[in-house]
Parts: sequence; C-alpha cells; structure tokens
Amino acid sequence: MTELFRKSFPVRWGDVDLNGHMGNSAYLDLATDVRMLFFAEHGFPMRRFRELGIGPVAQRDEMEYFRELRLLDEVTVTLALAGLSSDAARFRLRNDFLSADGRAAARVTSDGGWLDLAARKLAPPPKELADTLLAMVRTPDFGEIPPRRSGGI
Repeated sequence: MTELFRKSFPVRWGDVDLNGHMGNSAYLDLATDVRMLFFAEHGFPMRRFRELGIGPVAQRDEMEYFRELRLLDEVTVTLALAGLSSDAARFRLRNDFLSADGRAAARVTSDGGWLDLAARKLAPPPKELADTLLAMVRTPDFGEIPPRRSGGI
C-alpha cells in the first residue's frame, strides 16, 4: 500500500458535545470505524475475524486536539502504522483528523493487539493479516514495539 488510507465524514449531531464541538468519544468511535473499514477493504471484514477466531483489541489510546470540529464540518480521518512488534501480535495505529481545509484537528494514537478469542490472550495474527499490517503506510516516528511480558492481555 503506497497511499495513506483515508475516509471522510460529516460531523454528526451525536458527535457534538455541550461545548458545540466534536466530543472525545466521537473521535475514538471514528478512529475505530476507519480502522475496521481499512481491514474490511483489505480482505478482513468482521466475518473473517470471526472465522480466524481473533479480533483487534485496544489497550491504550492517546488523544491530542489541535482545533475544533463543529456540527456538519467535513472531517477526513487517516490511518497509518506507527509501530509493530516483531511477531505482529501488538501494533500502534495512528489516526489523524483533518478539517476540510486539510489542517490537523486531532490525532488518536492507539496501542493494541490481536486477541485470540478462545485463549483470551494476545497472539500473532495469521501471515496474511500480518502482511496487511506490514504493507500499511508508516508514520515518520514508526518504531518496533518490544515483546510483552507474560500475563494478561
């Protein structure tokens, strides 16, 4: 994949908080939607994850805000790979939120991994899914994620 994955949306009524701008939970929801759209468009719709017995799980989200987005503003959300463990069991994904004029509005960086739904622990994904991650556009600060110590997800 040589192009940055991106999707555009209007800011919806339910995305706006009492301050009249897009609320923090709406950013997280859109970030997740864009990630799942990416995987679906690259051969991994939800039914494929169920067949494989794995699913993506978020372990940490970091949000940064740069400018407001308001009701019905157009927002473009990009997706890039910011980090990956050597076995691809753990990943760092970056979503940038751009206003209609292309200026940065926000950024969500999420650490996560592939949850084995039977064992309920992180596991390396199948090769075809690992290859999809490896082919993603990388952020300038991309880095390898060290192996996780045993215990928990």
